[in-house]
Amino acid sequence: MPIIMAEWVALHVGVIYPFFAPAIGALGAFIAGSNTISNLMFGLFQFGVAERLLMPTTIMVALQAVGAAAGNMIAIHNVVAASATVGYLGKEGLIIRKTIIPTLYYIIIVGLMGMVAMHWMGVSEI
Repeated sequence: MPIIMAEWVALHVGVIYPFFAPAIGALGAFIAGSNTISNLMFGLFQFGVAERLLMPTTIMVALQAVGAAAGNMIAIHNVVAASATVGYLGKEGLIIRKTIIPTLYYIIIVGLMGMVAMHWMGVSEI
């Protein structure tokens, strides 16, 4: 299934996809609550998209991992655990709303860096 999805994304999104790769990683971490699980869920998908677009697979998977690290900031169970630790129970929504700003900044900057690395700097696999 990840390979079929990768084919569709490569066909319909194309060479701009590296900008979105960190967002997929962040989404996975937000849903699963873990960077590791996000990488397990979407790593093969990211690899498949890179293969179909003839881009360096290592960089695409790295964009996935960095995005998953960003998404870990807003993972619900992490926010709940932090809220309980500092006595902010019941204020998780407020914390997520405030934390989403640096998360989005992080994802956008990394996506732009991925685009630069893939297209303009000529980074390739060794």
